[in-house]
Amino acid sequence: LSICGKLCYAIGGAPNQVAGSAAAFFLQIYLLDIAHITPFHASLVLFIGKASGAVTDPVAGFFISKSRWTKIGRLMPWMLACTPFTVVSYFFMWYLPPFVSGRVAWYLTFYCLFQALTTLFQVPYSALTMFLSTDQKERDSATAYRMTMEVLGTLIGAALQGQIVASAHISHHCTVNPPVNTTDSWHDAPSFPDPSDPLSHQVIYMIAAGVIGGVYLLGIVILFLGVKEKDDPYALNSDRAIPFCKGLGLTMKHGPYVKLTASFLLISTAVQLEQSNFVLFCTHAANLRNHFQYLVVTILVSAAVSIPFWQKFLQRFGKKCAACGISWMIPFAVMLVTIPNLILAYFVAFVSGLSIAASLLLPWSMLPDVVDNFRLQNPHGKGHETIFYSSYVFFTKMSAGIGLGISAAGLEFTGYKPGICRQSDDVILTLKILIGAVPAILILLGLFILLFYPITEESRKETKLALEVLR
Repeated sequence: LSICGKLCYAIGGAPNQVAGSAAAFFLQIYLLDIAHITPFHASLVLFIGKASGAVTDPVAGFFISKSRWTKIGRLMPWMLACTPFTVVSYFFMWYLPPFVSGRVAWYLTFYCLFQALTTLFQVPYSALTMFLSTDQKERDSATAYRMTMEVLGTLIGAALQGQIVASAHISHHCTVNPPVNTTDSWHDAPSFPDPSDPLSHQVIYMIAAGVIGGVYLLGIVILFLGVKEKDDPYALNSDRAIPFCKGLGLTMKHGPYVKLTASFLLISTAVQLEQSNFVLFCTHAANLRNHFQYLVVTILVSAAVSIPFWQKFLQRFGKKCAACGISWMIPFAVMLVTIPNLILAYFVAFVSGLSIAASLLLPWSMLPDVVDNFRLQNPHGKGHETIFYSSYVFFTKMSAGIGLGISAAGLEFTGYKPGICRQSDDVILTLKILIGAVPAILILLGLFILLFYPITEESRKETKLALEVLR
């Protein structure tokens, strides 16, 4: 694989991360403080939206596995076809409709559409890794390029969205003279602009959505022009495609895949909880409302620059050993919760970026090894790659949706009120638990399961030799 080819492949996946990052960091606070949706309804939007994307994964895997080869490949047509509709759904996801009573249905509709359409892009895009090269090192290298660009995309999304819409969440009144949190204070001292002000809502959020939509179109053009999909370089001439339902049953019985998926669905849920509640935590629990966009950028810059380090680390010490880096964020997040200091917050953001980079790179680097291991045990079947990738994304999205729904419901239960300058002590405690305790427990459980993951560096080499003999 040429460097140019790997770069084009990596750039193609960045727009999904740009949009996903903006939604992960800002959608919850947008729904609560801008659209004036209750935390309960926000939890429904987040959970049902994630669930719709998760349900789309096996459906996408089924239809993609049935697709025929075309002049531009088997996976590329899916990515090209869904991108324009993804841009439209993303744009309207951030639009503030003039009516109030139907806003929940509006955001639920377009968030579900956006999640489903990004799935139709993500499943063939991630499976494309297996159709770039038969060499494990080249696939790992392409994955490292991809994750570097995706983290940069996450950085661009959070930075663009944060800088453009920050004025909609910063109130001079709250920062200069925060009122006592009384029952009536949220009517008297809103921390966001008047919802009737079109400049503070429609224009600002439409600008951000339009910019990110343009990034989508640029990314798909580069991917189409720079990447050539190969026609299943792993299959023997006599092989037959595995039926989707049979293939799904075989993947669910494949030990390495089950352990890898169980581990990283817990870890990804922890990272999602950190992302979705971080801005709320900085705004309401840590008195850092003027710094949240810079803290988000610090996290993502740290993650982006550390991807090459983690790639070198896993090549030298192994992928399971590199997973220990995911746990680095735990003690520092607990420190931030207990000591909400500005300097400490930036240090925690830097360390969290290192851990997030490891959590992003490792599963996508380990999944091709699982697919190779399955190929060795089932040498006369083909078409299982999209099944592995679609079901993996299904489980991680579903777990993240459940986690986000529970966290938003927790804010509703403890009495979160949109717009007040100071939330109640129960809400602040809930945000601290969602940032500190819950992600720590999930990460530790995920790493414990990963201890039983059977594929080692030695077994990877043996699998590679056996597949070369088979081919």
